[in-house]
Amino acid sequence: MAQKPSIPKGTRDFSPSEIAKRNYIFDTIKKNFQTYGFQPIETPSFENSETLLGKYGEEGDRLIFKILNSGDFISKVDDVTYSSKNSTSIAPKITEKALRYDLTVPFARYVVMHQNELDFPFKRYQIQPVWRADRPQKGRFREFFQCDADVVGSDSLLQEVELIQLYDAVFSDLKLEGATIKMNNRKILAGIAEVIGAKHLLIDFTVALDKLDKIGEEGVKKEMLAKGISADAIEKAAPLFEPQGSNVDQLNRLDSLLKDSVEGQKGLEELRFIMETISTLGLQSAKLAIDVTLARGLNYYTGAIFEVSAPKGVSMGSIGGGGRYDDLTGIFGLKDVSGVGISFGLDRIYLVLEELNLFPESVDKSLDVLCLNFGTKEALVSLKLVTELRKRGVMSDLYPSDVKIQKQFKYANNRKVPYVILLGAEELENNSFVVKYMESGNQITYALSEVDKFVATLE
Repeated sequence: MAQKPSIPKGTRDFSPSEIAKRNYIFDTIKKNFQTYGFQPIETPSFENSETLLGKYGEEGDRLIFKILNSGDFISKVDDVTYSSKNSTSIAPKITEKALRYDLTVPFARYVVMHQNELDFPFKRYQIQPVWRADRPQKGRFREFFQCDADVVGSDSLLQEVELIQLYDAVFSDLKLEGATIKMNNRKILAGIAEVIGAKHLLIDFTVALDKLDKIGEEGVKKEMLAKGISADAIEKAAPLFEPQGSNVDQLNRLDSLLKDSVEGQKGLEELRFIMETISTLGLQSAKLAIDVTLARGLNYYTGAIFEVSAPKGVSMGSIGGGGRYDDLTGIFGLKDVSGVGISFGLDRIYLVLEELNLFPESVDKSLDVLCLNFGTKEALVSLKLVTELRKRGVMSDLYPSDVKIQKQFKYANNRKVPYVILLGAEELENNSFVVKYMESGNQITYALSEVDKFVATLE
């Protein structure tokens, strides 16, 4: 007996209905990307390992799927290295490529390689899958799509403002009201680390702080202690663990905490400008909130940091995130090119829309009209009719065989076809066709020459 097939954990098959819903999200995001002046690019699904490694911090690097070299890769490993059974020393000898972890680092590589062809500031969007060797759970997959929008070549804070507006526009179009765009600034985090005496442990400090909502205050303090951050420094950071209050309250608290940090005050100035500008412009449905614990573990953010959470009542991780990276291209040799970008978590957005029943009923409609099959002669005329409907942009099909009409109707119901055409011997003789409106059960007869008249009635 053949073994039942399966797929790897953290991956999924998609049904036609699921694809239709996903494309609805794609199309909404893409429309807004283009409205805001972003241009599409694509990059390979895998990159050279050296392009990706060292860009995401220690935790991120561990989650990168590596691709084994082709051929007899083991033969290139010397006996001493092989016998050590040390994956860190063996890996560089047997794998030179890896699946991309995100779209931002490949984009930075793209900008450097094509810098002489691009007009700066360059606004790009990219919708492609990424892969992470993460622990699968609800809303977290090993293969998933990212939808990114980035601007490189401009250090204007108006770009941050525009990206917040873009988030708001997309979620408003999706009818996903009440999403919260949380914002922080890496300079503020650096300033806090400076004033508490942990400047040299900034990354460890921010990575631990970012986990506050997951592991709680005590868990964060324990991790900080384990990373070498002193108890005295943690005590000085105590205001970060308190209820955050309004945006104004947080700005005031940060102003006091960072009064002796030049870098922290700079971050606070940037944060205040963005908040005030958005306050003046207004948002359609999203909320903008300061979150001083927001760190995002990625090493490359240097200014604003964004993370989007679903509306209250929906149990889901972040559905989007991003930030400013002033010198990401510098790792590939192109210095002083500032960039800022955001990402939409497509799969999580899908789950949120599903949970809140926000997909339009018509989104998964795959067929407008089904022509029933009454026999060879009738089928030929029906096929001509179907052809005319298709020319007019109507999604139409002919049932392929003249099986029992009951079975054909069942097929139409399963496909949720709103209009069924009956063209039997009587209709053939009268040069007509009958349209059955499946929702109401009504039937209307049209002449074969009245195709346009029927099409005009379609919703």
